[in-house]
Amino acid sequence: MKRFFSDTAKYGKYAVYSARSALKSEVANSYLNWLWWVLDPLCFMLIYTFIFGVVFDGSEPYFPIFIFIGLTMWDFFNRTMTTSIKIVKNNKAIVSKVYLPKFVLIYVKMMVNAFKMLISFAIVAAMMIVWRVTPDIRILYALPILAVLFVLSFGCATFLLHFGVFVEDLSNVIQIVLRLLFYITGIFYSVSTRIPAPYGEYAERYNPLAFLLSSMRDVLLYHKSPNLVLLGIWFVVGIVISMLGVRTIYKNENSYVKVI
Repeated sequence: MKRFFSDTAKYGKYAVYSARSALKSEVANSYLNWLWWVLDPLCFMLIYTFIFGVVFDGSEPYFPIFIFIGLTMWDFFNRTMTTSIKIVKNNKAIVSKVYLPKFVLIYVKMMVNAFKMLISFAIVAAMMIVWRVTPDIRILYALPILAVLFVLSFGCATFLLHFGVFVEDLSNVIQIVLRLLFYITGIFYSVSTRIPAPYGEYAERYNPLAFLLSSMRDVLLYHKSPNLVLLGIWFVVGIVISMLGVRTIYKNENSYVKVI
């Protein structure tokens, strides 16, 4: 792990510079420029609010904000997973010419996705003002919840990076898995209340995404504290997965260039 922290410090500036460049290039040829980072999540929120709130009669309190929080956190995880699979191949021009710890490429994508998530949470704050949701001190729990999301996302992404180099069809498999997770994570409904007991409680406890989404909604909207024990367990799980993933990358990164 000493090498991991050393490489993180050494290539941290590169990751920040690359993330900024990626954000600029993403909207360089767009007429609305950075406004798309606001309009895109807002449009999806309105669509899903209409479908699940009006058509399917969603009854969760503060339903538009409820959905928007779920979409915001899911979008970060989903983008990180899908881009990690072919991240080495997509950066062939870099990794084939200079040495770069391959997990730094994940840092770049996570920074880009985190910036977009930050914009979405700014919209959440504005919506809370409009809906007159009064926050309390429990809102500070949002920071450790996001920390767990980042650690779990990074850990899963390291393994997708590794296997994505060798398994060409992995992206198709992961898309199916992510599509399933999208519907069972509780983005449009409360897992603990909509799924019959005790299965709803089990689904929320053993699905970290469902747990993190529910916890974020609790601290922002409903003035409830998260399950700190379960939050700590998933943080430790994320650390372990990340350690194993980084170790796997270090062990095999010399073969990545040969394969791509």
